[in-house]
Amino acid sequence: MSVDRDYPDLARKSKNDVAAREPQSSNTIATLAGRSLLSNSGIPLDLNWLQEVRVNTSAVERRAQTQVARRTVKKEWQAAWLLRAITCMDLTTLSGDDTDERVRRLCAKARQPIQQDLVQKLGIEELGVKVGAVCVYHTFIETALHALEGSGVHVAAVSTGFPAGLSPLAERIAEIRRSVEAGAHEIDVVITRGHVFGGRWQALYDEVAAFKQACGAAHMKVILGTGDLLTFRNVARASFVAMMAGADFIKTSTGKEATNATLPVSLVMVRAIREYAQQTGMAVGFKPAGGIRTAKQSIDWLAMMKEELGLSWTHAELFRFGASGLLGDIERQLEHHATGRYSAEYRHPIA
Repeated sequence: MSVDRDYPDLARKSKNDVAAREPQSSNTIATLAGRSLLSNSGIPLDLNWLQEVRVNTSAVERRAQTQVARRTVKKEWQAAWLLRAITCMDLTTLSGDDTDERVRRLCAKARQPIQQDLVQKLGIEELGVKVGAVCVYHTFIETALHALEGSGVHVAAVSTGFPAGLSPLAERIAEIRRSVEAGAHEIDVVITRGHVFGGRWQALYDEVAAFKQACGAAHMKVILGTGDLLTFRNVARASFVAMMAGADFIKTSTGKEATNATLPVSLVMVRAIREYAQQTGMAVGFKPAGGIRTAKQSIDWLAMMKEELGLSWTHAELFRFGASGLLGDIERQLEHHATGRYSAEYRHPIA
């Protein structure tokens, strides 16, 4: 299969395609196989659905391997895919030594993720390329909001006892409410992994539903911590429960686990999203996070989203990369496309 032949629609370098961020109508957030989908409002917990979940591990791993083995896109096709990847990034800083100044520098990068001279060389001034969001701890929400004012870039905050998610439930809910009151547009919450191990699906559903209520109008991304969940079946079941409870996005990892985003795990989650959409008529977004560091990897994930779910899931409304180091490599690839030379990594600092 030739990606550049089969997906020319993803590579059109126009504002309506590469950088488009508006849903098709006030009610429709996506389409799947010609069917209009609404944003997710959740459904009652369906234990029969969970009981029937099966995952063919060998088939998943083979399918993921074919994704990385195929010939990659080149030249202007590659540049267009990489520009799309930038618009789907959540630039993230979640370190113990974070400071207001680091967050401000990250926000400056979010507003202008590609150096101006490179923008001019690529001829993409009219696109206004920017990232999807900046993701920070609660302490830095105000700093990020001020730094991003007027840019259209969202502020996301991690919450609910990130990254372990083991603080008392009332404290986790209060943490969400504080971040929403502080102005965060998006909240990344962490589930209690023990509910998955114990098959306590009602407890997991109630937990995520309580998080959703506390989020109010803010979009909620539910972090499953897939590196801790041990089996693909656990990942699939946790994905369905999170979506039933009202998740706007399901997210692979905190970035702090030993194993973070992988293509096989992502494929399991993406196919759960597809099944949920087919059964309910509602669309849920997907966010792989942790370990995605190269431009080639970003194209692998975007191609998977296009093949499994369609073009609606290649925009920031329904797809994000949790990334801190990815943008630098994408800039280097774009500079090579524009000049024929690779630049040094230090010329593309993030923060």
